[in-house]
Amino acid sequence: MTRREFLRQVAGFTFIELLVTTAVLMVLASAALPLARVTVKRQREIELRRTLRELRTAIDKFKDYADTQIIAPSEVPFGSEGYPASLTVLVEGAARNNDASGSKIKLLRRIPIDPMTGTAEWGMRSYQDSKDSSAWGGQNVYDVYSKSDGIALDGTKYKDW
Repeated sequence: MTRREFLRQVAGFTFIELLVTTAVLMVLASAALPLARVTVKRQREIELRRTLRELRTAIDKFKDYADTQIIAPSEVPFGSEGYPASLTVLVEGAARNNDASGSKIKLLRRIPIDPMTGTAEWGMRSYQDSKDSSAWGGQNVYDVYSKSDGIALDGTKYKDW
């Protein structure tokens, strides 16, 4: 058997078979891409909910500590209703009441990153602001929200969470 005869007997793929296989793979990939995008968006939304819960819990703990005077009254600005003056207070800490050692109560390790905007900048509302206010009054931090203009998978705006 010559080399030429051997090569004719060896089975292989035709050009048409390769084209059909490639087309099928492209159709499957195009169906998987939107599913992957939805999965990534859903994960970011879960992270946003977790982060908002973490921030709001820290704000509520500060308020509880201020109300029970665990935090020194000098750390709670007059007219703040017991809420922190800024998010950095939650990270840097507030002095304990009647504690000469100078220890501080720290409620956050760092200001978390907003997964929707990729920054540590959050929209804030003070106790004196209206619920749908888009500008922070600056008196205290009563609530936080995402500054993202995006729409969630459930149709709500991220800034309304």
